[in-house]
Amino acid sequence: MVCTRKTKTLVSTCVILSGMTNIVCLLYVGWVTNYLASVQLRGPGPGPGPGPGPGPGQQPRPAAQRADTLRIADRLDRLERVINQHIQEAPPKPEETAAETFTDSSLFAHWGQDLSPENRRMALKQFQYYGYNAYLSDRLPLDRPLPDLRPSGCRNLTFPETLPEVSIVFIFVNEALSVILRSIHSAIDRTPPHLLKEIILVDDNSSNEELKEKLREYVDEVNGHKPGFIKVVRHNKQEGLIRSRVSGWRVATAPVVALFDAHVEFNVGWAEPVLSRIKENRKRIISPSFDNIKYDNFEIEEYPLSAQGFDWELWCRYLNPPKLWWKLENSTAPIRSPALIGCFIVDRQYFQEIGLLDEGMEVYGGENVELGIRVWQCGGSVEVLPCSRIAHIERAHKPYTEDLTAHVRRNALRVAEVWMDEFKSHVYMAWNIPQEDSGIDIGDISERKALRKALQCKTFRWYLVNVYPEMRMYSDTVAYGVLQNSLKSDLCLDQGPDTENIPIMYICHGMTPQNVYYTSGQQIHVGVLSPTIDDDDNRCLVDVNSRPRLIECSYAKAKRMKLHWQFSQGGPIQNRKSKRCLELQENPENEFGFQLVLQKCSGQRWSVTNVLSSSAA
Repeated sequence: MVCTRKTKTLVSTCVILSGMTNIVCLLYVGWVTNYLASVQLRGPGPGPGPGPGPGPGQQPRPAAQRADTLRIADRLDRLERVINQHIQEAPPKPEETAAETFTDSSLFAHWGQDLSPENRRMALKQFQYYGYNAYLSDRLPLDRPLPDLRPSGCRNLTFPETLPEVSIVFIFVNEALSVILRSIHSAIDRTPPHLLKEIILVDDNSSNEELKEKLREYVDEVNGHKPGFIKVVRHNKQEGLIRSRVSGWRVATAPVVALFDAHVEFNVGWAEPVLSRIKENRKRIISPSFDNIKYDNFEIEEYPLSAQGFDWELWCRYLNPPKLWWKLENSTAPIRSPALIGCFIVDRQYFQEIGLLDEGMEVYGGENVELGIRVWQCGGSVEVLPCSRIAHIERAHKPYTEDLTAHVRRNALRVAEVWMDEFKSHVYMAWNIPQEDSGIDIGDISERKALRKALQCKTFRWYLVNVYPEMRMYSDTVAYGVLQNSLKSDLCLDQGPDTENIPIMYICHGMTPQNVYYTSGQQIHVGVLSPTIDDDDNRCLVDVNSRPRLIECSYAKAKRMKLHWQFSQGGPIQNRKSKRCLELQENPENEFGFQLVLQKCSGQRWSVTNVLSSSAA
């Protein structure tokens, strides 16, 4: 799962900028922006590559200044490589990794101060490989106790005597053996024996030898006492999390299937609430409430009760439970949820009827959102159960892919094209991708479209109105992308440091801080598209005392500030009320040699990457 949380009143809300708004992208954008903002290069030298020559009255830029700008671009490239290395698919095996200066590692911020230098090196090697503290995991009991974090009322609930059996499927690739075994033990110890039919392990082509012979010995020992209880599926090539879950489902034989990562620990009483809800209505897909196993010290961190949703890039995110849930004043009540964050429990046959997961997607990311949308639009429902709690390790880095963002983007476009109707434009806008000729091959979606037609599913507008009303809509956007001035085409309008409200011109990188959206109401939004009404509002470009500023759009509108701009592609950007134009002004004291100003229009021209309407053409 790739979801994190952002603290809000009453409950924490997960933000993926994971998308930007997803966890990887947030780190990426924040790191790039903060790093480059710290580079204090002066001078108006042009960026690398072809660009406009000196204008009237200007002198050619000195070679030294051109070299400075080239060095900035090179640092950006090196930074990208560093981040790609941090989230790479297959980190070197522990014995092959040279320990870095371990005192600087986040692993030792809250743990390991008493270890010897040799043991610290060993722990760091394993951390670099697994993304969590496997050294500590290997030394913890497989049957360690967990705090009971269920709402108090859960202990008083009663359930039917007869409930359906469940098959628990664990997916892994190059997981620490002790983490897998603890997942299995917690499932066995905290699931009533008459309800747990089998455990299925899906090995997505791990290269770690420990997961072959030693895991086989463990499985043989368990099956010696209970023949056939643990089944193992091994892929000959890496299929990714999405197809691995479907592989596990195909082997399962119980009426209900629980699909989980192999780095979880089940809490007491998790199964009965889930199986009871599915018995009542087989078209419910259930998510437990998740707590966090801290990757460094393996302590359990309680997470607030949340629904599960997504942003317009289709990164999963935790949400405030809906208002109707709060009005019940019953913390044990199921939470209606627009989507899923990854792990879920489903009626085995219904899962097939509804279309399983989209196996045309790659690796993972977006499949959980697609499933939630599909289930709701096609007559089912999704719930989070407060009385079913499971702890999950949130890794420091992921095992599957060097570039998770590329897979999520492709998967998101598949979802958009199949399920989101006219709102598919929002996904393209959020990713800053042209809707025509995007250059991204999303594969054949004809079968998924046929599935939607066969299931007679509702529209995505119905879904937004009835299931996810918190989601902001941006149907009034007429142009989006990066905004460039003809005077200096290698610089783009940028939101600037997060702590300030001053837009700047910055070397073009096309990431979230440089996303610009121009609306039919003549507003210019800069930065990430605010996903829901519970998130901070979008920031609008405003003329404040003849200075360009970024102010929350709703506030600027309420205060009747100067937030409306006349703009057409290749023309000036002029404030409708003040009549001043947004322009560049040379200033050798400013980074990259230019500053944004509002002044009497001099004919400077602006262009935005993607135009949706002739009103901005």
